[in-house]
Amino acid sequence: MRTRASASGISSITDTSKPSGSVTASNAPDKGGWDPSTGAYNTDIKAQIEQAFANVDLNLRDAGGKGWQQVFRVNSYHVPLNDEALGAMAKGFKKWMPDHAPIWTCVGVQRLGEDDMRVEIEVVAHDPK
Repeated sequence: MRTRASASGISSITDTSKPSGSVTASNAPDKGGWDPSTGAYNTDIKAQIEQAFANVDLNLRDAGGKGWQQVFRVNSYHVPLNDEALGAMAKGFKKWMPDHAPIWTCVGVQRLGEDDMRVEIEVVAHDPK
């Protein structure tokens, strides 16, 4: 997917449905918990979710933001959606956003963009500058 698709992992949006200065980011095309240095997915779901959180943070900072502290909405997609995945997401929220809780939509899906992908995290962040 990363090499086959020409998709951006981040976009800056200003429209009437989101606050001015909103930035939408996912860990795409580096979607999911893949290691950006190797391109490999960890087979452990907890490790893959933690890497996905780190990838989103990297994308937000590369776009000039401050990372997870500016995130107000999260959509996550899981294969499978189970207690282990939910627990890992909750742990990630506490680690990456200790001072606030975003709006979160969590969806179980049959498949994501690559065979080994087990999670995709999409966020909307507010960067007032």
